[in-house]
Amino acid sequence: MRIFNSVILATALAAPFASAASAAPFDGPFVGAQVGWQSEKMRDVKSSFGVAPVDENKRSITGGVFAGYDKIVNGRFVVGAEAGLDLGSDNTVDTNVAGSSYSVDPKYSFDLTARAGYLVNPQTLLYVRGGYTNARVRTTITNAAGVQTASDSQDGWLAGGGVERQLTQNVSARIEYRYSKLSEGDGKDYRHRVLAGLSYRF
Repeated sequence: MRIFNSVILATALAAPFASAASAAPFDGPFVGAQVGWQSEKMRDVKSSFGVAPVDENKRSITGGVFAGYDKIVNGRFVVGAEAGLDLGSDNTVDTNVAGSSYSVDPKYSFDLTARAGYLVNPQTLLYVRGGYTNARVRTTITNAAGVQTASDSQDGWLAGGGVERQLTQNVSARIEYRYSKLSEGDGKDYRHRVLAGLSYRF
């Protein structure tokens, strides 16, 4: 909830810079929502209890919200920053080892990224993205001693790229691929995501 509030705050701070009609479609603040497909490989995920011995590739639907700011430089180049919050759906991984049941559930993740792009025409932006990502993961262990649950944060990085197209004066659509790595020690948590989003530009 704290991350969600941060995204809302970023949106509110962007509002004073808004203009009713912007001549440049990729210059200024924006907010948006996205949905897409995710493939996540989890192996030996670290938690407060130690290593959860899962080893599985999970495919699921993901979606979220984002807010950011773009700036056109030298007419054709665009640089910007963005904060996003994403939630997964049906992406829990379960396994049983030596009489214990392990469940690893990635609850949500947030990203803080920069992007740089090139306007192939005034309405179409090709771009690359990179930055920091963090996932909140809940691990549950069930065995003869009972049920134990803990939530942990995993730090990582992401990289990707995509294309964004202006649809109307204030609305644009984008499609993007992202690769995220949330790993620690011998554990692995790799994510491949294909996302489609709509942005409202002030």
